[in-house]
Amino acid sequence: MSDAKAAAGSASDTTPSGARVTVRALRRALVVAWRFLPFALAWARDRKRFLLFGRSRNVDSEERTRRAERLKETFLDLGPAFIKLGQMLSTRPDALPREYIDVLSDLQDKVPPDPWGEIEPVLERELGAPVDERFDAFDTNPISGASLGQVYEAELGGERVAVKVLRPGIRERVESDLRVLARLTPILTRGADPAQAFSLENVTEEFAATIRREMDYAHEARMLREIGGDFADAEDVAIPDVVDSHSTDRVVTMTYIDGVKIDDVAELDRVGVDREALVQRLEEVYIEMIVEDGRFHADPHPGNLAVQADGTLVFYDFGMTGRLGPRVREHLLEFYVGLATEDTDRVMDAFVAMGALDPTADREVMREAFDIVIEQFRGEDVSDYRVEQLVGQFEAQLYEFPMRLPRDLALVVRVTTVLEGVCRTLDPEFDFIEVITDYVMEEGLDDAGDALREEVQRRATASARSLATTAPRAEAVLDSALRDELAVEAVLRDSDGLARTMARRLLLGIVAAAGVPVAAFFYAAASVQAAALSLAVSAGTLGVLWWSFRRRRRALATPQFTRHEMRQRRDDG
Repeated sequence: MSDAKAAAGSASDTTPSGARVTVRALRRALVVAWRFLPFALAWARDRKRFLLFGRSRNVDSEERTRRAERLKETFLDLGPAFIKLGQMLSTRPDALPREYIDVLSDLQDKVPPDPWGEIEPVLERELGAPVDERFDAFDTNPISGASLGQVYEAELGGERVAVKVLRPGIRERVESDLRVLARLTPILTRGADPAQAFSLENVTEEFAATIRREMDYAHEARMLREIGGDFADAEDVAIPDVVDSHSTDRVVTMTYIDGVKIDDVAELDRVGVDREALVQRLEEVYIEMIVEDGRFHADPHPGNLAVQADGTLVFYDFGMTGRLGPRVREHLLEFYVGLATEDTDRVMDAFVAMGALDPTADREVMREAFDIVIEQFRGEDVSDYRVEQLVGQFEAQLYEFPMRLPRDLALVVRVTTVLEGVCRTLDPEFDFIEVITDYVMEEGLDDAGDALREEVQRRATASARSLATTAPRAEAVLDSALRDELAVEAVLRDSDGLARTMARRLLLGIVAAAGVPVAAFFYAAASVQAAALSLAVSAGTLGVLWWSFRRRRRALATPQFTRHEMRQRRDDG
């Protein structure tokens, strides 16, 4: 049996079902519907200012931020499953506006710990004996608490261990909430913008699969062993070992590894950690996990990463992990090579090959979008005006946003997004693309390294040749300018036919305006009929001019990437 099938089987074995879950789901559906009713009413008013009639209303960035804050508080109040959902949504810019992403990215587990009196029976039932018999010592105050489980420090065989325990009743509660979400998703997608409908479905499916895996501690133990084995020979990477005798699908016991929290910059400086080298190594480890090994730690927020005094990286919490097949890893490597060589077309081709970008998308608009992303990866400032201009291009040319993240790539995006924030905390001058370039060229990826090296050399040669020929030409142009002999020829591109439209409207305006004095002339020198005919022609011309503006305003963009087309492509494939 494959690992994927084994994981799926394990998850299904631990998924609660029955009347209790159904009844709880119905009760939760009422609670969730009531809590989200204000958001639904606000959305309906956005579509129609007075709910049932009137034009739509514009929602500015400040209002979206206020709504995002209320949504965050709602997720916190609704409990573990919705907190996890909020965290996942914070890494999905294809599903929510930027303001929601910024606010929800601050969402951390704020669930108070369950009392020891509720946790102790779970431990005793899972380990088959009282806690004081299975451990030499056990601190009943949790050292870490999350929405799904709690972590305690203990002693076993003279060594410190960390014991992670699933909260009692959490599987039933989460399964009830997943059923509620499964029934709400079709309603949300029916009312959502077409650009977000597919993404919302994708997020819900991904969320259900991810949170079920997180509640299966046997799966976490497997990933700890596998990823720990991948880095067994790395002296600067520390991953806890699993204590099999004290681990089940609800409890995982592992060796305790101490370290400084990775975003505690003051403490890292005090112990003398080289932060630039730390950032470089952190990125290299993740690229190695994703591209070479195909299995990776997918939750790199600061609470799950630590650093020892000698610079050793420590990884905690392997509940959220990802797997990538050989083909996806090959395309990802091609994407990294495109980033390293600043070849935007190569980057887009890699996204198309991975199924993350519609091949019929407007490549000029997408090229501008990817250029902005690459600049941000390099740590360069991108003006708000340029971003707004790009958004305007999307709104004008695309009915649906053409990027769709498959489940495995969504985890890679999550890792990249969260990791970039961690790295910028450690090193504000952090350049992600420089790290990728150095890694691909120097760290064992021979085929890709050769390809990249050839690409870099080719670009360097072209740049040198350009510099050699540009200087004399520039000097000749300057000489011509000084002699007042410089002629400039400009070619204006008008892909949308704007100039032709304006010229037609100008001509119509001139004809309409000329109709009045011509009619006056005919009335004085000729006949009333001729004057009336002239006025009729003028009125008709004005009507055509008015209609040209009316038609332009009502024009709609052509759908390029609808859910129906996606399903049709999937069926044809």
